[in-house]
Amino acid sequence: MVMTTDTPLASPASHAAPADTGHRSDDRIILVDKLKMAYGDRVIAEDISFSVGRGEVFVIMGGSGSGKSTLLRHLIGLQAPAAGSVRYVDAHGAQDFWAADEDGRTRLKRRFGVLFQSGALWSSLTLAENVGLPLEEFTELTPAEIAEVVEFKLALVGLAGFGDYYPSEISGGMKKRAGLARAMALDPDILFFDEPSAGLDPLSSQRLDELILQLRDSLGASIVMVTHELASIFAVADQAIFLDADRKRLTAWGPPRELLEGGPEQVRRFLARGN
Repeated sequence: MVMTTDTPLASPASHAAPADTGHRSDDRIILVDKLKMAYGDRVIAEDISFSVGRGEVFVIMGGSGSGKSTLLRHLIGLQAPAAGSVRYVDAHGAQDFWAADEDGRTRLKRRFGVLFQSGALWSSLTLAENVGLPLEEFTELTPAEIAEVVEFKLALVGLAGFGDYYPSEISGGMKKRAGLARAMALDPDILFFDEPSAGLDPLSSQRLDELILQLRDSLGASIVMVTHELASIFAVADQAIFLDADRKRLTAWGPPRELLEGGPEQVRRFLARGN
């Protein structure tokens, strides 16, 4: 189902219920409702409502300045919204991240794994030490147990045997995979990726896309990804939203191929620009 600005993006019956995208209420893991993003008086985008389903790859796309990375910052707790809510669903219901106290936000963040565009590895630490950092900080595992988990996570992303390497000793694609291993260290049920293919050659980018799908299928994690790479969008996304920099709105929401065929003209042009 494709939604555009002519399709209500939030239920008129309840501000707490994003529009129906075919998800049953118990299938949704993130609920964003009437979000407004701003830096002081400068509004980046507003009235943004959508939901992310459990176990799906959800892509945030749009042109330069549309607020893609800013939206991601709101989702992972790095920037508070000017208005609206970001809620995370668990067995106890939906919890509003920005209405929670510090302890509540910390508990919600334990559900996240984040892969930043640069990979954000500590250059002075080996890959094993980088992946082990969240385990040392947030768990009571012994050093031997941490080493076992780290070895498993590195193997999961195809880096078995590379634990003693430093970031300067590996390729850009391997750095992204090491960052992904660290993002998965605490077994999160939601993974956030900011331009994961940035700076990679086409073959490395394709391999990363394949890895993302493997992790989605094997771990059952929900994945939210900011990207402008068309190949990745069509390869991995179950659902996508388009942020319009001029209108400062979310203007389309649906499976990428359906958006290419039946979305607003601007979205069709964006998705067809590689053809």
